[in-house]
Amino acid sequence: MALDSVPRKVGVVGYGRLGQSLVSHLLAQGSELGLELVFVWNRDPGRMAGSVPASLQLPSLAALGERHPDLVVEVAHPQIIHESGAQILRHANLLVGSASALADPITEQQLLEASRQWNHSVFVARGALWGTEDISRLDAAGGLQSLQVTMATHPDGFRLQGPLAAVCSTGPRTVLYEGPVRGLCPLAPQNSNTMAAAALAAPSLGFDNVIGVLVADLSLKHLHVVDVELRGPPGPTGQSFTVHTHRENPAALGAVTGSATVTAFWRSLLGCCQLPSRPGIHLC
Repeated sequence: MALDSVPRKVGVVGYGRLGQSLVSHLLAQGSELGLELVFVWNRDPGRMAGSVPASLQLPSLAALGERHPDLVVEVAHPQIIHESGAQILRHANLLVGSASALADPITEQQLLEASRQWNHSVFVARGALWGTEDISRLDAAGGLQSLQVTMATHPDGFRLQGPLAAVCSTGPRTVLYEGPVRGLCPLAPQNSNTMAAAALAAPSLGFDNVIGVLVADLSLKHLHVVDVELRGPPGPTGQSFTVHTHRENPAALGAVTGSATVTAFWRSLLGCCQLPSRPGIHLC
């Protein structure tokens, strides 16, 4: 692969827990990996004080082109993708951490159009989704009939909006939502990224037919639990191919992102840096 097809200069948008981890990795290991951190942006710039060198702090997203990034990593909030995703693609490849943003058809179309116009890639981090490649292969072969992703954690770990914010836990374990992922993403934008990644991995079902289930469980104070259940069409015997994965990810009480997901995102960043720039939306 030609070196000029590999992103080298990296910008990070968002400086929460995930952003802090990525910036730390890039500052510590970037040079040996051939990666250079060229900017960090955060909605509240005060959060970067004392930990991000002043020369790397970007005062405005509108100025990111001046840093000439090859890859911009979004780990902030879906609103950043809605508002600025297409503009970022004018300058660089984009690694989307807030996969739930793509549940909005207008945003998805804007990203695709900008990607084609500027010949830049939209990479989407798989995050906590286990078995992404297997889901994609089965879907491409026409062997996927249903896909459901259940995410359970302590109620303090949810950042809910709209009518979902008014739903109260009625016991030790409460199902807050069960239905199409497209309907869940705007109500729980920071808690539905794994489900959004599943919808992207299975385009034959997509956001309207992949089912998302959000569960508040008082016993899960230090865990994010993700169950993925898929089923194929009935075979000659009437039996269907089924898979059920169960993932328990340690997380601090109230945290949106679990420990293993932070590690997985770093691997996604490194992975997309090895891929050529090509238009379209690609899980990484």
